Amino acid sequence: MTTRLSLAFMPLLDAAPMLVAQEMGFAAQEGLDLDLVSAPSWSSIRDMLVFGRVQAAHMLAPVPVATALGLGGAGAALSAASVTSVNGNILGVSNALAERLRDAGHGFDLTDADSAGRALIAVAPTPLRIGVPFPFSMHAELLYYWLNALGLPAPQGVEIKTVPPPLMADAIAAGEIDAFCVGAPWGSIAVENGVGALLLAGSAIWSFAPEKILCVRNDWADEEQALLARLIRAVWRAGRWLDQPDSRGLAAEILARPEYLNLDAEILDRGLTGRLTINGAGDQREVPDFLVFHDGAATFPWRSQAEWIAVQMAARTGLDRATAARLGRATFRSDIYRTAMKDTKADLPGASSKIEGGLADRTAVASDGGSLHLLRNEFFDRQIFDPKRFE
Repeated sequence: MTTRLSLAFMPLLDAAPMLVAQEMGFAAQEGLDLDLVSAPSWSSIRDMLVFGRVQAAHMLAPVPVATALGLGGAGAALSAASVTSVNGNILGVSNALAERLRDAGHGFDLTDADSAGRALIAVAPTPLRIGVPFPFSMHAELLYYWLNALGLPAPQGVEIKTVPPPLMADAIAAGEIDAFCVGAPWGSIAVENGVGALLLAGSAIWSFAPEKILCVRNDWADEEQALLARLIRAVWRAGRWLDQPDSRGLAAEILARPEYLNLDAEILDRGLTGRLTINGAGDQREVPDFLVFHDGAATFPWRSQAEWIAVQMAARTGLDRATAARLGRATFRSDIYRTAMKDTKADLPGASSKIEGGLADRTAVASDGGSLHLLRNEFFDRQIFDPKRFE
């Protein structure tokens, strides 16, 4: 018997695992029929989930952490049942700011966060107005981390504005913001519309940043453990399919449909392949691992990732960091994920927490099957985050 399950998503490339799970039959393999609900903003998705309009959601990784810390007023405890994508964000600037950067000799290689940050700070207006999709998002956390490390106090020294992803190009065209950090493909839309240029990939700040999650309410997860496990497996299989190079063309065609992103498939293909057009002149750059759905245990909800997010939020809001780490780590449900995946061929890591920022290259780690390799995991300033400091 097929079970109908409602799931909200934002029209972004990283919604692909949920959309592909339905379209390519991975949900059907688990006896699921996904009712995919497109939403106009992250706050609307959060509210739909909290008030039971949907049972699961494509969600920003920091949202359940912020909720656990009492930030944002979600009104219900939320959990990350799995990570659904790693990386995928892009920082862009207005044409006027891009011209200043070019005049100063910046090369726009998209991968040097130190150079890009110093160049931006040198020519930016005061205050620098930056658009992000939601206050509690990896976009915001990456920006704060990056700018603080380079000497621009954030958020104190910048003006952060919340702009839904599909409206980011319009906001920069209207002069409401000077720069943005947004998920693909909406940075590319700013380029296509002739209103902005791409400056830096989010992965240049943290090379393995958890971006989106499969988010559920805690009470629903407790009541529907078997159903949630089926959903986790369906989305996992979709992510595995998406990370195969020969799947990307079809994936772009699926995502381009009017009911999903309603954009040209060629623009979507840029984000899926990491081959990005960075300005109106058509200059291109290639970013390895720009958006990852499966490789390197990308879908595993590492508790240390949640702790990093929690500690960053605590430092910014004046909360106790050790308490925040404890509350945050509980929101990334590696226990639920392990139970769901135990009868699959997934090679799961032996631990549920790790040092973040400590891998300079692809690295073999202890795992159930003995064949797991994690991808490079570095912060641009070579700092590391050891969760044991907060135990």
